[in-house]
Amino acid sequence: MERTPFYGQVRDRLIRYAKIDTQSDPKSSATPTTQKQFDLARVLFDELLAIGAKDVWLDERCCVVYAMLPSTRADGGGRPFGLVTHMDTAPDAPGANVRPWVLESYDGGDIVLNPEQGIVMSPKDFPNLLNYVGQDLILTDGTTLLGGDDKAAIAAVMTLAEHLLSHPKIEHGPIALAFTPDEEVGGLAKDLDLARFGAPVAYTLDGDYLGFYEDETFHASHAKVVFSGRSVHTGTAKGIMINACDLMTEWLSMLPRFEKPQFTEGREGFFHVISMRGACEHAETELIVRDHDRTQFEIREAYLQKCTDAINAQYPGAAALTITETYRSMKEVVDRHPYLIEHLCAAIRETGLTPQSIAFRGGTDGSALSQRGLPCPNLSAGYENAHGRFEYVPIPSMEKNVEILLRLAARFAADDA
Repeated sequence: MERTPFYGQVRDRLIRYAKIDTQSDPKSSATPTTQKQFDLARVLFDELLAIGAKDVWLDERCCVVYAMLPSTRADGGGRPFGLVTHMDTAPDAPGANVRPWVLESYDGGDIVLNPEQGIVMSPKDFPNLLNYVGQDLILTDGTTLLGGDDKAAIAAVMTLAEHLLSHPKIEHGPIALAFTPDEEVGGLAKDLDLARFGAPVAYTLDGDYLGFYEDETFHASHAKVVFSGRSVHTGTAKGIMINACDLMTEWLSMLPRFEKPQFTEGREGFFHVISMRGACEHAETELIVRDHDRTQFEIREAYLQKCTDAINAQYPGAAALTITETYRSMKEVVDRHPYLIEHLCAAIRETGLTPQSIAFRGGTDGSALSQRGLPCPNLSAGYENAHGRFEYVPIPSMEKNVEILLRLAARFAADDA
């Protein structure tokens, strides 16, 4: 397969970044959740300075890296936009001692990742591999994740930045860059300083399936229900004991049986129980609530309160429900700025791809950023099998993303609205 001038840059960057352990920790309350995310942040900080980016800054408090690519138009114009990617990797598989390697010209067969341990990746198990026959793939040794989520995106963004800074005759408007921590554990770019960031709109790059984009995500909440029981000796329990575990079981039985992740797809919402624990006097359960439709989402939240009220009608004060907002769909914000999707789709088409959109069954940093006033749709980063030991990144996907971003920059450069 023909290589672009960006091949070596995106390949070498991803391999270098992947070797840096930046795994975040869902059990930590620190900011960031792991100090090792600073290891990549400082690498990016130094690299941005070396390639000539402006306003480069590392927030030592919360591990966010900022930079600016100033306008190259003679009048300093062009509509500004930003790019946001995350530095952490998921806690779902080992993230230390990553050993990335390149398989050139994949032939469509089984891939031996680790001959010593007999770890093989087969298209029988991962049929998407067949989409990349003839392409060069970056893989792991089968014992760790790769970290292409989201380091493939970082490699593309940094390659874009170096290309634009080394070719000042390419016209573009102001482009703001930010690299954030803790996306994989719900950080949602909460510490991104929008004033320092310096762009009124942005794109995240955080997804698989090259050429796909998302302008719609779930509405999401976290719910916790605490049940209080009464314990007495089982020999004299009749009419006195209230078993909190029984109350929890009864509450859970009220949830619609088929409105769960394993039975839903597309735009269908769900309830998903993520934990249960308890004893006779105290029990609690936690769950997540998801729906693409805001009205249906609010109905779901109200239904949880109805279930709780039913328990309390029989056992006054025995159940307490707490619902906490996680994120809201970006769509209602992004739709007010149609040029974001118009420019993105045009840029994708100009690289020879067909832009495709899905109602994303999850959330991105862009979900929270949009609600904070930074409209922020999501573009694929091109990785596959994220969060697991069989993660891989086709190098042409990263090359193509650099091209998409160049086309996007050109469109914003010509837009003075």
